[in-house]
Amino acid sequence: MKTYDVVIVGAGVVGSASAYYLKKRGFTGSIAVVEKDTSWATGCTARSVGGLRQQFSTPENIALSMFGVKLVKSLKQEFGPDADIGFKEQGYLICATDAGLPILEENHAVQLAHGADNVLLRGDELSARFPWLVADGIAAGCFGLSNEGWVDPYMFAALFRKAAVAQGVELIADEVTGVAREGNRITGVSLAGGEALSCGTLVNAAGAGGGQLAALAGVLLPVGPRKRYVYVLDCPQATEALHKAPLTVLPNGIYVRPEGRNFLAGLSPDEHEEPDVLDWEVDHAWFEERIWPGLAERVPLFEAIKVISAWVGHYDYNAFDQNAVIGPHPEISNLLFANGFSGHGLQQGPAAGNAISELIIDGGFRTIDLTRFGYERILRDAPLFEKNVI
Repeated sequence: MKTYDVVIVGAGVVGSASAYYLKKRGFTGSIAVVEKDTSWATGCTARSVGGLRQQFSTPENIALSMFGVKLVKSLKQEFGPDADIGFKEQGYLICATDAGLPILEENHAVQLAHGADNVLLRGDELSARFPWLVADGIAAGCFGLSNEGWVDPYMFAALFRKAAVAQGVELIADEVTGVAREGNRITGVSLAGGEALSCGTLVNAAGAGGGQLAALAGVLLPVGPRKRYVYVLDCPQATEALHKAPLTVLPNGIYVRPEGRNFLAGLSPDEHEEPDVLDWEVDHAWFEERIWPGLAERVPLFEAIKVISAWVGHYDYNAFDQNAVIGPHPEISNLLFANGFSGHGLQQGPAAGNAISELIIDGGFRTIDLTRFGYERILRDAPLFEKNVI
């Protein structure tokens, strides 16, 4: 049996950043990162849309994402002169009707109070800045003036992973099938390949499999996969202004953003519409019936489009309150959670990884106080809802 001081399950951006920051901050112990999909094709990170935003309702989420974008804007200093993840700083534009305006205004005030750089645009202001948008019936749009946009998610995670491995972190291509526990302490994990690993600390960064991993330790964690579709659109009539558009979220929840000379679009289903089958098959009727009509109504240039590709991604969805669970289990102190980001794990992964390193090295949070994101709120049945899940 191999022994490691820290075993991290999951090598997406959250797990890889945890390993990276441990080494960066001087942790001298042994670290293993266990990842079941080293093709990097099906994890939450690789199949995300790559967004970075500060437009959240929860101060902790704003801080987590600001940490991430600060890193993105200093990437070459952190990872070397060749580091590039294609950051497109084109902003987010989140729109609301009169019915949604109070929440948009409330969120905007919270965001400004915590350092976000965005502005509320109304009426003619909205139409003048974004002439491709039909603003009739839109009460306002909150637009990120800086520090918002999108990156290449695969490359982002790869930077952390490669830097961690270069500093001695061991990457193990296998799947955790068992967690050994003695009383209130995790002692190790068993792998599908037959190997067993002993560990001093176990970090659950298993993405959509986070709830399943916790269950192996006898712990209830309400995190599991939620199926999401992303459609790649060719729009021959798109103007240069539309190609320079922000990631735009319409009042009905449809989002669209430029991707090279194409566009990406999607829509998260309501609770009663969640797909029953968690496979990788795309539902093209979801686009034809639910997305395209609403998209073309607000952006008439999208009346003539072609879906040239599509993919399925799985959110690591926290069904309890759609916010991350970050921190130790209150009774099993060497079990650390970094789970349930519900669609914003890519942008919050760096800060979450740094927070995990602080818990292991310093015994508590130092950079961002994430106490409210702890597992205790689940035990207390005290949800901390995020109002701005896309």
